[in-house]
Amino acid sequence: MYEYKTSGTCAVKINFDIDNDGKVHNVSFERGCPGNLKAISKLVEGMDAKKVIEILEGNTCGVKRTSCADQLAKALKERI
Repeated sequence: MYEYKTSGTCAVKINFDIDNDGKVHNVSFERGCPGNLKAISKLVEGMDAKKVIEILEGNTCGVKRTSCADQLAKALKERI
């Protein structure tokens, strides 16, 4: 299980696994918008980490330069 401390979002931490095939599993967010973050976790379950990064990287939240989804992309980039 990897742990990533977020920056610039309501969520403060993201936990996740990446298996040997590069697939994302067990994504969970600490704090933030529970409904949206549970949905993101379900949507990316079993997806290739590179594909998740491609889809989520650069996504913003309101006037912020980042989002919880963008932070997940950053976390995955650090691990692959």
